[in-house]
Amino acid sequence: MAAHTAGRSLFLGTFIHSNSLDELSYLHKTAVCVDEKGVIVALETDCDQTKAEETLYPQLGWSRGDVTVRTAKHGQFFFPGFIDTHIHASQYPNAGIFGKSTLLDWLNTYTFPMESSLASLPKARKVYTRCIQRTLSHGTTTASYYATISVPSTNLLADLCLSFGQRAFIGRCCMDNMSPDFYRDVSATTALADTRATIAHIAAIDPTNALVTPILTPRFAPSCTSELMHGLGALQKETGLPVQTHISENKNEIALVKSMFPEHASYAHVYDDHGLLGPKTILAHAVHLSEEEVELIKKRESKISHCPASNSAITSGTAKVRKLLEKGIEIGLGTDVSGGYSPSILEAARQALLVSRHVAMEGDDNSKLSIEEVLYLSTRGGAQVVGLEKKIGGFEVGMEWDAQLIGLGQVESDEADLGPVDIFGWESWPETIAKWVFNGDDRNTLAVWVKGRLVHERKL
Repeated sequence: MAAHTAGRSLFLGTFIHSNSLDELSYLHKTAVCVDEKGVIVALETDCDQTKAEETLYPQLGWSRGDVTVRTAKHGQFFFPGFIDTHIHASQYPNAGIFGKSTLLDWLNTYTFPMESSLASLPKARKVYTRCIQRTLSHGTTTASYYATISVPSTNLLADLCLSFGQRAFIGRCCMDNMSPDFYRDVSATTALADTRATIAHIAAIDPTNALVTPILTPRFAPSCTSELMHGLGALQKETGLPVQTHISENKNEIALVKSMFPEHASYAHVYDDHGLLGPKTILAHAVHLSEEEVELIKKRESKISHCPASNSAITSGTAKVRKLLEKGIEIGLGTDVSGGYSPSILEAARQALLVSRHVAMEGDDNSKLSIEEVLYLSTRGGAQVVGLEKKIGGFEVGMEWDAQLIGLGQVESDEADLGPVDIFGWESWPETIAKWVFNGDDRNTLAVWVKGRLVHERKL
């Protein structure tokens, strides 16, 4: 559906968000006021519509006729929008297609042919439009996207995100090495020039990066020459833009990096030695990091995108998330479509729970993640990874209204069926949330807002 313009809004009902890594806050009978800029300007517990109109509106200088009211019904609650810290929009048509291949074979068999075909703008429009619509329907209000090497195609993705109202980081893939002749940057010089072209385009369509931000995107070390990585490191220093790339996803990939860059101490050191490892760097996967690499990443304050569905689907391995969290490294979740089969961060949260249990089965019971922890990674953790922790990820005055309205099926209710989660009425709120995480899907996502703007609504 087409997105609506933001206006003054009052939201009423139950609000659930993360207080900390291991604690969810349940705010019942609460009122949240959002101004025309999409910013939360008031939050009051024990407050209904009448009280809000009598007390909050005068404080804000609002009048009743200027405010849109949305009330969460019984069985519904507001939750922060999900943040996907690693997704390839250009691979969306291949979601679920990976056969028995592992990373390097999968790239050549499925990924590079699909991505290169999106130099066709009509095809790119079809793919990107559907990807944005689908991720919004799953409650993803922010996505860190990889596009392709094509500047027009990448710019189109930025245009579409702005049009649909999805908050996005848009990366033109840089790759001047070890990729097919039909899909490779001509040189480091042209790759940097094309990257600057996309940066300029985004500056033209969203000058303040209110929704769309360019992100420097060396695909991964094997696909970039040292010259290109040095150039991107210098460009990051010049612009202050974020960086996204892959690291230690697959053991064969790590061996390849070692053979290609023997003068560097490790995979992480390759990025560090080229000026690409810093506080604004998002490292996807990080499955097989050495202790030295973990310490280096911590020292540089780089962030990690945990992609459990992808890591399982293409047999990459089980990331040791608990150990990374204990080191104080900031982590979010990524779908990694199309290595990951689902564009849903809720599915990524579910898989993060299961993968952590597989790690625990190897002998470390402390590795198990909780419902509270994976929901933190889905929201506030993701906000930290993309550098927006002061803007999104929770419900607080001064933060922007990136939110989803979740509805769960009430057994023996007269309401229309709301998907696969059955609530009998005797569940506690923590039990209700657990059932949503393990059983829910996009049918439970009734409405989605980004920066106060309604960007998706499910028609019942």
